[in-house]
Amino acid sequence: MIYKESHTLILNNIARFIDLTELEKQKYLSLLTEIEVKKKEFLMQAGDITTYEYFITKGCLKVYTLDEDGVPHISMFAIEDFWTGDMASFMTKEPTRYFIKATEHSELLGISKANYELLFQEIPKFEKFYRILYQRSLVSYIRRSNHGISLTAEERYIEFKKKYPQIINRITQKDLAAYIGITPEFMSKIISKVNRM
Repeated sequence: MIYKESHTLILNNIARFIDLTELEKQKYLSLLTEIEVKKKEFLMQAGDITTYEYFITKGCLKVYTLDEDGVPHISMFAIEDFWTGDMASFMTKEPTRYFIKATEHSELLGISKANYELLFQEIPKFEKFYRILYQRSLVSYIRRSNHGISLTAEERYIEFKKKYPQIINRITQKDLAAYIGITPEFMSKIISKVNRM
C-alpha cells in the first residue's frame, strides 16, 4: 500500500521497535488525527488537560514552562520524527504546567486518550512500543537534569549542538538560551567562543 508522507514517517518510527502487519498499520492510522499549528500558535498551554500524544511530521515546536517572573524555561524542541506532549497530564487528566508553541508552521499526528486505550485492546503490541517510547523519554529527561547540574553552560551548548545538529539552525538564539538556562547575552558570548575554537 502507498502511504502519505506523514503516515510513512510515523510508521517508520514505530517500525524501529515493533513489527506491524498491513492491517495493523491501517488500524493504527485510522486512530490518528491530523493537526496543523501555525507559527507562533499554541498547541497546548499551561492549565489545559492534555488530550493527545503528538508526533511531528513537519515543523518545529518548543515545550516550556514559565517561572514566577514569567521567564520561559524550554525543556525540549520537537521537530519531524519526534514525539511530544505532556505524558503526566495525558495519563492523569490533571492540568499541564507546560506550553507547546510552534516556532515554525507545523503538522502533527495526534492520538487521543480514548483511541490510545482502544489501540492497546486492538493491537496489544503497542504497549511495548509506548513502554519503549516512555522509557527513552525518561532516560532523556534524567540525562538533561544531570547535565544541568554537572555541565557548564558552554558544555551544555556543545552537547546540544552535537546531539541535535538538525535543530540548531532552526531555533532562535533567545530560545536556545532558554533551553541552556542562561541569558541571551551570555549565549551570544558562548556561541562566539565555540565558533572560534
